[in-house]
Amino acid sequence: MTYARVRVKRRTLMWIEILLFALLIITAITIVRLNDLFAAAMLSGIFSVLCASLFTLMDAVDVAFTEAAVGAGISTVLMIGALALTGSREDQQPTRLGPFVVVVLTGAMLIYGTLDMPAYGDPGAPIHQHVAPEYIAGTTTEFGIPNIVTAVLGSYRGFDTLGETAVIFTAGVGVMALLLGRRKRQGKVESTDASGDGNG
Repeated sequence: MTYARVRVKRRTLMWIEILLFALLIITAITIVRLNDLFAAAMLSGIFSVLCASLFTLMDAVDVAFTEAAVGAGISTVLMIGALALTGSREDQQPTRLGPFVVVVLTGAMLIYGTLDMPAYGDPGAPIHQHVAPEYIAGTTTEFGIPNIVTAVLGSYRGFDTLGETAVIFTAGVGVMALLLGRRKRQGKVESTDASGDGNG
């Protein structure tokens, strides 16, 4: 691939990332302004899918997979399960300027803190000078796995991956407990109503 094609590809990816980031902002603002909690839960799942798409463009496929599974999958199911036990609309609260100012200032400080970071993909970045070469070399020599991400997740970060799996499993159990608890309550209410009608 020639240098000109590489530049065109990078420029195209940059515009796609800008578009996805703009969609993230639009989705976040829409979620904040909604009173319908079901629609907000669905848009939260869309927000996670957009994040996963951005991570994929940044070649962080493992993070994208986790975001899609936990953010768009488990979290959305948890929110819908919680909505099944509560109301579907949010009570309108008075608008407060303080939290918005705090969020804007925090975001500005985070952006300021990243200005002196090395460029994205820079091979001379400090993160590429310490353990990364050992992981790349050890993937083949120590584990014989052709995929470096798999080696890192399954071996070098095995305990961390186990913890993430436990979190996902616990979230799934929580959703099942919420839904089963709601079904039992409905069954008790129906049996009470039936017995009351019989006595009458």
